[in-house]
Amino acid sequence: MTDFARRHRTALVLLLMVVVLVAGVSWLQRDRAQYDGALDPRNPDPTGAQAVARVLADRGVAVDIARGQSALLADDVDAGTSVVVTNADTLGRSTLQRLRSHASRARSLVLVGTSSTLLTAFDLHASGAASGLVDSGCRTRVLQGLVARLHDAAALSGRGCFRAGGGVVVARPARGIWLVTAPELFRNDRVLQGDNAAVALRLLGQQPRLVWYVADPADTVAADAVSVRTFLPDWLIPALWLLAAALVAFLLWRGRRLGPLVSEPVPVVVRATEATSSRGRLYRRARDRDHAAAILRSATRRRVAERLALSDPDRAADALPAALADQGTLLRDSPVRDDAALAELGRGLTQLEDDL
Repeated sequence: MTDFARRHRTALVLLLMVVVLVAGVSWLQRDRAQYDGALDPRNPDPTGAQAVARVLADRGVAVDIARGQSALLADDVDAGTSVVVTNADTLGRSTLQRLRSHASRARSLVLVGTSSTLLTAFDLHASGAASGLVDSGCRTRVLQGLVARLHDAAALSGRGCFRAGGGVVVARPARGIWLVTAPELFRNDRVLQGDNAAVALRLLGQQPRLVWYVADPADTVAADAVSVRTFLPDWLIPALWLLAAALVAFLLWRGRRLGPLVSEPVPVVVRATEATSSRGRLYRRARDRDHAAAILRSATRRRVAERLALSDPDRAADALPAALADQGTLLRDSPVRDDAALAELGRGLTQLEDDL
């Protein structure tokens, strides 16, 4: 053992233990990390669909799991095959088109999802939500007589089974195609509610072989991007146009009408009385009487100081003759109660200057 190993033996042992622990956890979680998606056929979590996949296998259905588009296209699909996509919301326009083309010979194609790509492809729209126990209400042999337990599943327009909320939960937009909006029919934690298990097994076990396609979002292309407008309600765009028109009308109504430009000599001479009147209106609108009174007193003190040859206008009140001592109190700062008091102050200051 080297001197370095001898000195750092404890640290090396701890490091080795950490490496072994991380490796062990990674090995134990290898399958779980790969198959933790919702409705994944190998996911044992409450949101997975491992229970349905295992029961199908126990009943003699050959379940082939195809992960990604390449695996799907490499899997042979014939008339004795059913295809299911339980994460169909991840399909783009291109991957959905390739899926339908590859599964065209399959006896049935089951899609679980409610994405705008799916609804647009089959010309469907959501009309409400369905909850509680709902009877299949259809004559289709596969689902006839079953009652599903639904949890806020989207109800779609068109024909199909399990009609509630103004639409159907299992739509049949085309021959051999089933569009299911209720993931609870396949989930591990809800498959035993009502006849959910029977619905799942009948939909997926129609043929002796089932290709369970787990779509990979990485297979989509840039052209599959969905416009933001797709997610907006139909009434929003007209409402925005109406709001913009109302805003323009409001601006035209409240805005000033500007006439043609008029040239005049610069600088413009403004009469003192006009400036004084404008400033007075501003003070009146702001109700700042104390500030207006301070300006009046300051101007009067300055003029009184000039007449009495004082260097400091603040001494004007004390330097007034005895006959004007009472009027001199007007020069001292004090709050003004109202507009009438302010007007009285102005008249008093004017009288003081006249008497002086």
